[in-house]
Amino acid sequence: MYQNIATKCLTGEVRISFEHLSRPYSSNGGEAKYSCTILIPKTDIVTYNDLVSALQVAYEQGVNDKWKGSRPQLRYPVIYDGDGVRPSGEAFGAECKGHWVVTASSKQQPMVVHISNTKVQLAETDIYSGMYARVTVNFFPYDNSGSRGVGCGLGNVMKTRDGEPLSGRANAESDFAGLETPIASMPMGGPTATMPMGGPTMSAGYAAMPMGGPTATMPMGGPTMSAGYAAMPMGGPAAHTGNINPITGLPM
Repeated sequence: MYQNIATKCLTGEVRISFEHLSRPYSSNGGEAKYSCTILIPKTDIVTYNDLVSALQVAYEQGVNDKWKGSRPQLRYPVIYDGDGVRPSGEAFGAECKGHWVVTASSKQQPMVVHISNTKVQLAETDIYSGMYARVTVNFFPYDNSGSRGVGCGLGNVMKTRDGEPLSGRANAESDFAGLETPIASMPMGGPTATMPMGGPTMSAGYAAMPMGGPTATMPMGGPTMSAGYAAMPMGGPAAHTGNINPITGLPM
């Protein structure tokens, strides 16, 4: 029981698997829902007993209301033993060993917050299978065209800490282990880039320049000049270093 609702529970710290908390998902072509699988350590007796009690209350509600007094045998258990097998007969994954396994879903997107700030929704990149959290769930009876049972509704999720991802996708650190190049081993001035057509090598982002500053080449084989200065016309006069007539502006 949680918040005086007999069918509602707040778990202790659990691990999240098969997470679809940011986007709805359909595994069998049915209605897409938000969902996750909750792995409850078998050492957490308090959470386990609370879930079993809430499940029993939901079942009795079904008997008294939806199922009109009948007591159907549940086709599938709601709380699975992670050390056992799935309904298909296959064993649960290694991450389920030593845990009780419950899958909860909802048509409404749950709030996923961090324990340090329960008012702000976490970014999608911070939500993943393998993280640890506390979760609210609510059990309810259902009758779908004669298929009767108890479902587990997903409430909200409070992330408590990070954990090893369970997605099966390798991260960059493991993909590139041993291939890192420390910045200190780079050439002085940064990485080099080679100019096309056999041109000189230069520091990336910098133009190569000869000693004494940059040069610019005149078209049609003209003379080389220092960049930033205008070239005199071909055959033009050399600069005069003598005195200048202050009236005419001509050399004296």
